[in-house]
Amino acid sequence: MLHEDRLFPADPGTRAIARRLYADIRDLPIISPHGHTDPAWFAGNAPFADPASLLVTPDHYLLRMLYSQGVPLEALGVPRLDGAPVEADSRRIWATVSAHWHLFRGTPTRLWWEQSLKQLFDVDEVLSPGNAAAVHDHIAACLGRPEYRPRALYERFNIEVLATTEGVLDDLAHHKALAASGWRGRVITTFRPDQVTDPDQPGFRTHVQALGAMTGQDTEGWAGFLDALRQRRRDFRACGATATDHGHPTPATADLSPNQAAALFARVLSGRFDPADAELFRAQMLTEMAGMSLEDGMVMQIHAGVARHHNPLVTGRFGPNRGDDMPAAAEFVRSLRPLLARYGNERDLTIILFTLDETTYARELAPLAGHYPALRLGPPWWFHDSPEGMRRFREQMTETAGFYNIVGFNDDTRAFPSIPARHDVARRADCAFLARLVAEHRLDEAEAAELARDLAYGLAKKAYRL
Repeated sequence: MLHEDRLFPADPGTRAIARRLYADIRDLPIISPHGHTDPAWFAGNAPFADPASLLVTPDHYLLRMLYSQGVPLEALGVPRLDGAPVEADSRRIWATVSAHWHLFRGTPTRLWWEQSLKQLFDVDEVLSPGNAAAVHDHIAACLGRPEYRPRALYERFNIEVLATTEGVLDDLAHHKALAASGWRGRVITTFRPDQVTDPDQPGFRTHVQALGAMTGQDTEGWAGFLDALRQRRRDFRACGATATDHGHPTPATADLSPNQAAALFARVLSGRFDPADAELFRAQMLTEMAGMSLEDGMVMQIHAGVARHHNPLVTGRFGPNRGDDMPAAAEFVRSLRPLLARYGNERDLTIILFTLDETTYARELAPLAGHYPALRLGPPWWFHDSPEGMRRFREQMTETAGFYNIVGFNDDTRAFPSIPARHDVARRADCAFLARLVAEHRLDEAEAAELARDLAYGLAKKAYRL
């Protein structure tokens, strides 16, 4: 099911170069500096419950494709917000996926899944209605064994460090339990303050009040609000965090005076604000967060260019992260200028940009990162985390930004078993790209080998200060 030359160039000479480059990096440790796996898995180290809850229900790539073909999310075990019944039988959920497996032909989801099934569970058949029950029961039996518990899989995957992502109000109890457990695996947190930096989020005022109660700061005022955020950043750093993450709809930034910022904060906290106020507040908070990152050394990630919760029926019935987020147009050159005018020339600051708007790659992102010392580019993200997306990214970014203004690869996944497969796809795609440069006499092979190691391991470790 898995050809050893998958994703390598068809030309025999170029393919041979890619093979040699890949052989040197295939077994490097995994640096997973940004993702959404559950720290409770590693803190408790309990067995995973069943194949469906591990592999199907949390995978929004899988959910969105099946939903597009008329499969109800209830049939996939996705819990409803109203508590209405959904399919709870793991075998039935697996049978539904297997009956529709043909939908994933040619997609990265199939690459990740089939590599995970083969390398983790020794399943070497294409899923089908005929083998659904046998494959499900085989995986279920595996999950009951000690070597399939979360910590054992972390070690088997050769992960050196794995970052989860927690909201600003998280008590970080699982990370604290991990630190006290004596386990040698390195699972760290990432600070995500969107609950209190985006006035359009449900419960914004309640979240700001909770932030004050958690930190003992007066978050009814601008100065106390900022001090509370600084305190929470210290809490996250104590649990290993080296990075922050900001999921804003646009990359807009602002640089208001303290008085202007305080007045804007008072408006959004009162609830008497308009969409322009909300956008301006998010913009100001990105600049404030950059300033705090310069103070405490945390790397700042900005994920922009996405319209979240696009389908009100899905979001209203099932909540977020169910496959209904969509790429959206983004503009970076003008949007980032206020932040960059203030902090862009700081060599001790790292801001990593991600977008779902591929049209900005060569026109905006590569020139920006190819100039400002504070800027780096995150890898192709989400919809573009695919062999073709990686190729487009390398072709458009490298000419202007080079390789060393990019931070390697991160998997950004909720699906823990897919992590080694995702990194392997990225390593193969990068080796294929580098092999072409060698074959065209634009790089010598020794340089390509050094680049392959940096792209697979070194750049992410350096950029995220790991």
